[in-house]
Amino acid sequence: MSAPQLPFDWNHIRAFLATAEEGSLSAAARRLKLTQPTLGRQVAALEDDLGLLLFERVGRSLSLTAAGAELLQEVRAMGAAADRVALVASGQSQSIEGRVAITASDVYSAYLLPEALRALRLRAPKLTIDVVAANDIRDLMRREADIAIRHVRPDQPDLIARMVREDTAHFYAARRYLDRAGRPESMADLAAHDFVNFGDVERTLEYLVPLGVPVTADNFRIGSQSGLAAWELVRQGFGIAPMSDSVAKGQDVERVLPDMDPFVFPIWLTTHRELHTSRRIRLVFDLLANHLAIKP
Repeated sequence: MSAPQLPFDWNHIRAFLATAEEGSLSAAARRLKLTQPTLGRQVAALEDDLGLLLFERVGRSLSLTAAGAELLQEVRAMGAAADRVALVASGQSQSIEGRVAITASDVYSAYLLPEALRALRLRAPKLTIDVVAANDIRDLMRREADIAIRHVRPDQPDLIARMVREDTAHFYAARRYLDRAGRPESMADLAAHDFVNFGDVERTLEYLVPLGVPVTADNFRIGSQSGLAAWELVRQGFGIAPMSDSVAKGQDVERVLPDMDPFVFPIWLTTHRELHTSRRIRLVFDLLANHLAIKP
């Protein structure tokens, strides 16, 4: 006779194990880097799944019930096995060697990639990472890069892509510019302001004008094909420009028309289908996907 099939969620088991070992939800939440309500829901979900009361509250602490104490013996063995799996995986990733080229815009390369690359250096220190900071779309088919971060989904059948998240953007300007030129209070006010251009003015207008932004080529008197140079011009007070909220966060700029709806655009992570079978490419691809999926 086969054993009964019960719902199984390792997160719930892990929450129970940490709570049993720490003796309180708050301490267990700190250990697992979760909020206390989230941890409490996971423990309650396990109790519901098993139909057992696992803890009793004693003052501000939790005490295991007889059922909880019995379960703890089995769960500790599962936790030890999970630790061994993590160690094996860590050892394998530590041994991965070779070169991986990642292409992204110069702005993303400078402001979004470093945190992911810091984590990657810890995970696989023998890898050599080449960041190809380019605002044109590099051709993965010709192996100009192994992994690309793009805002459009590729249509080549030999490429695979994952949309990791939708990013948002607003208009930004330096405070010194807004103190001098005034702070727009409506979309119509933008017509009287200077804008910094990132690249092709005509393409910028083709995007902004249908959205109701009342600008013409006369608003764009300065700019650069280099995203980093153009963004520095914004920060130095030359005018207004749209920028990813992830990039602008924490910088010495001010959001213009803060109540307007954001511009929304996808972030796609792309690689060659053949390369995705490579251990080092897959490691970097998955780590970038996990990192970029978290909005700063």
